[in-house]
Amino acid sequence: MEKEEKGRKSWSRCISRRFVNGLIILVPLLITLLVVEQALHFTEGVLGKHLPFYFPGMGLITVLLVIYFVGWLSSYWIMRRMIHFGEVLLGKIPVVKFIYNSVKHLSTAVFESNNMFDHVVLVPFHQSKALGFIMADVPQALKDALGDDYVCVFVPWSLNMTSGTNLFVKKSDVIYLDISSESALQYMLTAGAVMPRRNEPPQEPARPSSEKTAGREEGHS
Repeated sequence: MEKEEKGRKSWSRCISRRFVNGLIILVPLLITLLVVEQALHFTEGVLGKHLPFYFPGMGLITVLLVIYFVGWLSSYWIMRRMIHFGEVLLGKIPVVKFIYNSVKHLSTAVFESNNMFDHVVLVPFHQSKALGFIMADVPQALKDALGDDYVCVFVPWSLNMTSGTNLFVKKSDVIYLDISSESALQYMLTAGAVMPRRNEPPQEPARPSSEKTAGREEGHS
């Protein structure tokens, strides 16, 4: 009887674990596909109604061209002034100001910082360890209060990596891990279902056969 009960428990546990793993893999994928599908449907629907010529995929091409065109225009002084004027107008709307500034600062930090998310670390967190990423330098105002021996670590939440917490940790308490940031993100996003892999050292390019032959001849001589 005890063996049968243990067998039933292990069987039900196995089913529930596989069901949860399936949800973990499928839910982010389905949400991503839904967002992309809705964006393309809206863009192509608008173009199809107002343009005499249309072909499938035109919406995606249009979105990419608009992004590139805005980036190209932003390199000119007049366009920069127009963007600045638009930002000033948005800054006068209370709720919009908060959302726009937050998104802008986050985008600037992510796309212009070469060091963000480069270092995967373990840090103390509630009597345990948490996986996180070394972020930007600690601001001077916080350095004055904490000292120079602290680093800023971002710890994202598993399954919901759009949120997390910033921790200011002593450098002596930070454990650097030899895994890539992509592997760490996958590990967090799947709640540990996908195991992280070590960073592989770059391999030396193979020497041409002529160089190998020359090396052997020099050794014999």
